[in-house]
Formats: sequence, C-alpha cells, structure tokens
Amino acid sequence: MIEELLPESVVVVEAHADDPLWDAPLYPEEAAIVERAVDKRRREFAAVRGCARRAMEKLGVPAQPVVTGERGAPRWPDGLIGSMTHCDDFCAAALARAGEPVSLGIDTEPHGPLPEGVGPSVFLPAETERLARLARRQPAVHWDRILFSAKESVYKAWFPLTRAWLDFSEADITLHPGPGDEPYGTLRAELLVPGPRVGDRRLQAFDGRWIVRDGLVATAVVVP
Repeated sequence: MIEELLPESVVVVEAHADDPLWDAPLYPEEAAIVERAVDKRRREFAAVRGCARRAMEKLGVPAQPVVTGERGAPRWPDGLIGSMTHCDDFCAAALARAGEPVSLGIDTEPHGPLPEGVGPSVFLPAETERLARLARRQPAVHWDRILFSAKESVYKAWFPLTRAWLDFSEADITLHPGPGDEPYGTLRAELLVPGPRVGDRRLQAFDGRWIVRDGLVATAVVVP
C-alpha cells in the first residue's frame, strides 16, 4: 500500500500482525529503549524495526540497530534516510539512499473518525472548511483522519531537515482526491514558517500522496 505512494528509489517493507516480523529480535540497544514498555508496544517496536532491517538488506546495507534520537526520531545508518509507522497490527518502514530523495515521511492510521476534540486542536480554520467540502463529496471517507495522518507525514519529512519542531498549525494542508470513487489522491502542505533549505533553494511547500485501503489510511511525503 505505502509503496504505491513513493518513488521507485524508496524501498518499503510492510508487515501485518500475522507476519513473523512481528516477533523480530531486537539488538540490545534497542531492547533497552522498550524494556519497561507494555507487550503491545514492545512488539510494535520490534516489528517496525524488523521491517527497517529487511529494507536495509534490499538496499544492500547490512542490518543494523535503529535507535531513537532527538524527539524520538529514528537514527538511520550513515548514507540512509527513512521513516517508520505502525498502527492497529500493521507496520511499515520506508528507506532510501541519502539524496534519493532528501527526506521522506510516512504515516498510517485506522480509517475511522478522529477522537472527539482532536480536530479543533490540530486543524486550521481553512483546513476545516475544506474537510467539510470533501465530506459532502465523499461522506464514507474519514477525511479528518487523512488530514491528521498527512500532518504526521509532513512533520516526519520536516524534522530531519531542520531538527526543529513543526506545530500542526504551521502547515496548511490541502487534500486533492484522485479521479473516480476510489479514495486516493495527492496532498500539498504550505509551510507557514520559514521552510528548510535544500541546496540553493528554500522550500515553502511539501508534496505527497494518500490512500485509504483495507481499513487503513496511509500518507507519504517526499522531499526530492
């Protein structure tokens, strides 16, 4: 599912709860991070790192630990960039060689309405208005959940480039549905704060894609 949202230079590995990766072994430094976590959290932590190591191998890189760094972001081996996500017995890792692209972010969420009160705290007024129009067009789609996931993907792509926090209110995201009735499409995030510099250009927008399938929402943002 997520592979469809990303360029060919990005390797994606996904796993559901019945996949052996859900019981993937951890390196000692990884196990130390979740030694006090509940079993569900430890299994998700292990499964998504199992996905990441399989993706490393597909890129010809020896499997290595993935520990957490600043603000909980994964620390990738030199020469790699990536992003990870997990929810509701599903997890995925997306990795690429550094520079192909510059940064990326992926996120998955259950395809259901956001908990009450979350939307007003994370969506801009303009985003809320656009969500209402989309809901009238396709009422079976939980647009609020797609937008929330998009904001997560935007942040995951933003942070490695800036090492700074990006508040939900600092990116104005527009969801563009694709043709037909299948729920998929593109997204564009206009940054409302000074964007990161990539080479000789300053980025003020991120672009990405989204899809709804098998009870899940998936979003991906790529910085070329």
